[in-house]
Amino acid sequence: MSSVPEYFGSLVFDDRVMKAKLPYDVYVSLKKTMYEGGSLDTAVANAVADAMKEWAVEKGATHFTHWFQPLTGSTAEKHDSFITPSPDGGVIMEFSGKELIRGEPDASSFPSGGLRATFEARGYTAWDPTSHAFIKDKTLCIPTAFCSYGGEALDKKTPLLRSMQALSKQTLRVLKLFGMDDVKIVRPLVGPEQEYFLVDRAMFDKRKDLMFCGRTLFGAMPPKGQEMDDHYFGAIKPRVAEFMADLNEELWKLGVLAKTEHNEVAPAQHELAPIFTSASIATDHNQLTMEVMKKVAARHGLVCLLHEKPFDGVNGSGKHNNWSLCTDTGVNLLKPGDTPHQNARFLLFLCAVIQAVDDYQDLLRLSVATASNDHRLGANEAPPAVVSIFLGDELAAVLDAIENDAPYTGTEKIVMKLGAHVLPRFVRDTTDRNRTSPFAFTGNRFEFRMVGSSDSIACCNVMLNTAVAESLRQYADELEKADDFEGALHTLIQRTIRAHKRIVFNGNGYDDAWIEEATKVRGLLNLRTTPDALPYLTAPKNVEMLTRHKVYSETELKSRCEINLDNYRKTVHIEAKTMLDMARREILPAVTAYADTLALGVNARRAATGATVGGYEARQIEKLSVLAEKIDAAAEELDAALDVYHTMDDVQSSAEFIRDSVLPKMAALRAPCDAAEKLVPAKSWPFPTYAELMFGVK
Repeated sequence: MSSVPEYFGSLVFDDRVMKAKLPYDVYVSLKKTMYEGGSLDTAVANAVADAMKEWAVEKGATHFTHWFQPLTGSTAEKHDSFITPSPDGGVIMEFSGKELIRGEPDASSFPSGGLRATFEARGYTAWDPTSHAFIKDKTLCIPTAFCSYGGEALDKKTPLLRSMQALSKQTLRVLKLFGMDDVKIVRPLVGPEQEYFLVDRAMFDKRKDLMFCGRTLFGAMPPKGQEMDDHYFGAIKPRVAEFMADLNEELWKLGVLAKTEHNEVAPAQHELAPIFTSASIATDHNQLTMEVMKKVAARHGLVCLLHEKPFDGVNGSGKHNNWSLCTDTGVNLLKPGDTPHQNARFLLFLCAVIQAVDDYQDLLRLSVATASNDHRLGANEAPPAVVSIFLGDELAAVLDAIENDAPYTGTEKIVMKLGAHVLPRFVRDTTDRNRTSPFAFTGNRFEFRMVGSSDSIACCNVMLNTAVAESLRQYADELEKADDFEGALHTLIQRTIRAHKRIVFNGNGYDDAWIEEATKVRGLLNLRTTPDALPYLTAPKNVEMLTRHKVYSETELKSRCEINLDNYRKTVHIEAKTMLDMARREILPAVTAYADTLALGVNARRAATGATVGGYEARQIEKLSVLAEKIDAAAEELDAALDVYHTMDDVQSSAEFIRDSVLPKMAALRAPCDAAEKLVPAKSWPFPTYAELMFGVK
């Protein structure tokens, strides 16, 4: 078997392949487009297309597709074969530059938020040369952007590329003031940690809630959950290890830099983390990772659950978005160095992020707002819905000294002594980590921990990139006019710290006292649910900022607000209908059937002995009868709420009705069903339990 370095990226039309397959002038032209922008002429596009086709056919590909990321949250592809009829009745394999650069999928059936009428079908895909083409299932996949006939973005890739361009433009303005004239482009680098659950396929297929909703809508907790903390970083079970090994191989072939794998906190929960790469490529790779996870799981008789909260009572899954800012010359602008208090450039970029998060906390919150993530944010494994920044002791002390014009005395370097001579000594980090913080500085990058496990990372990075670009624009406007650059820089940093220190919090984000302080003392937003958060997308200050940097048009923002609210209400609506189906057609029959079985037994013993028997059985029958009535009544209440929902047209008000009326009634239906599960024998319960699902994969 080939070694990893030999097969890594073997299915990717990467730089190694381009050097080997393209004429030198074509290669240089393409690389310039990839790294400096600009368009390709027809001759270059044709040469690239021909080389791509030849390489793909050599690898066994028969089709090509423009692979894009519509507003459904997943990816889309329409396959076309390379074959073209030849005069002799056979076929030849062709692929032109025109086919590479532009495609024309039907745009009418994708979410558009009113940007397109149903009868207006034309849409375009446009090749993104910054992301390498790859082969998947014998198909050449060409990463593309997706837009409407009128040019509006109908995807998540286009705004991401726009935000990266805006961020680079403003960063370059600031870097020139520091004498860094050799930098041509600045990129946000991203490494998304992906959490997920694995369950047995046979059990999954017996639960309608998992099949239709991706999460369990019913389920009593087993005697053991995660309270022993024994699953986190524990020994990986053989079946899971085989899945992980297979997953790594498939991802490595696709050039995905899968690096770290381990068990997460909850039973059956795991994590995969990649090495950092450009935000655009990281977004493509994360979409591929989620897709490949599901495919590989199927090979092993497993199902990969990417829902944020598939099981109540144990940790859900997130996707920590690690973000840094690097120049094409290899400088990480968020690296503090050994003396961060003297690193003026670092402090300015640190301030830019602090200001961005404070000014646009609403945009960061709504970028991760979904029906599924609402179950997770604020729980014990996730940050609260209030956005704040963790900086750690050292940086907090540095900023405090600057704010108060006081000398910075430094942070003591502590050597760790573990008490055994055979163990090494090492210098302790100058700050601890804070797992309760939504936005934490972790040494040379920020970790945005609010992203949901099923989310595309494009959305949060669009908002983060653009918000930081806006901070830097303001800084550049001010500093470019300054006669005394160093004095103006100090004043700017000090003023920014004073104006935005409210967003910095180094304490316990799970503490109720913090939420009270954040909202009532500091004036931070607490947007607990998706309907709370999404209207801020069209707030005047946000529209002004996002349109100023040409990341979104006002029309595109309105459409996305509409699409995301519609997705929220439809998601919960499907869950509510699934609950009713399961309660009425599976749970109630099981509960009443078991009660009837107990009653028959009691009556049979009474007839045989003539004595009063069955005290235990009678009590159980009474409990089950009461629960059955509660289940039936709760189902009727939920059904009635859905009838009201069906009369509502306005997307905002119907989403709020879902939140305020439907979700509470779903919880009211679940409670007696879960109570009944504890009384009915396992063999009589209609679908697999939490114990079987969470502990069934060995």
